[in-house]
Amino acid sequence: MADRVIAEARQLALPFDEPESFAAADFIEAQSNAQARTALAAPESWVNRRLVLWGEAGCGKTNLGRLWVEARGAIVLEAARLREPVSPEGRDLLIEDIDIMAAPLAVLATLDRALAAQQSVLLTSRVPPARLAVEPADLASRLRASLTIQIEPAEESLLEALLLRLAAARQMTLTAPLRQFLLTRLPRRPSVLHEAVARLDRAALALGTAPSRRMAERLLAELADPPNHAGGSTERHETDMASLL
Repeated sequence: MADRVIAEARQLALPFDEPESFAAADFIEAQSNAQARTALAAPESWVNRRLVLWGEAGCGKTNLGRLWVEARGAIVLEAARLREPVSPEGRDLLIEDIDIMAAPLAVLATLDRALAAQQSVLLTSRVPPARLAVEPADLASRLRASLTIQIEPAEESLLEALLLRLAAARQMTLTAPLRQFLLTRLPRRPSVLHEAVARLDRAALALGTAPSRRMAERLLAELADPPNHAGGSTERHETDMASLL
């Protein structure tokens, strides 16, 4: 049973996750996102009325974008689903995930319509415009002729606050050794902490116990950064139920 719990908990827990919240109270302000927050507050300063906000998955692009949408009454468009040009009709636009756009010509026409109407356009991406392999060339030039800001890698204080918030949302208690393990052994990316907490929650519910460091070591081995010391614990190779507790 323990092996089955491990296997299931390692899968993405999307059907079981709490709804993603984009409320201002749920956003964690930090130095890593300070430049983005400043720019979003002043769209009149954007180059050609466009801002490309980029950063790795889970860094907060979507949260910041949706807060901007709420403040501006903007239209939300997903680049992966945008196949026909959209006219702004007096509203600003958010175009999400331009690194996976489905119809570049539709994106190009939408940007041109927004500029002609003097509406601001916020775009998000996992990579900067200069690294996007975009055709046609006109679209590539439009994106590069935009204000571009990176959300920097998360600092320790942001990750710790995020970890506590994720645990609280699931009514989980994380012991000090478990928190230390998660913050020091896992890659320093918010998306990894989201996944780690989801797996721990699923396993703890299945086993009817509180999450522990040993459970984390078994469940999250493939997510963790390599240890700084040689050797490894034989606990990770046990398969009995007690080894998870």
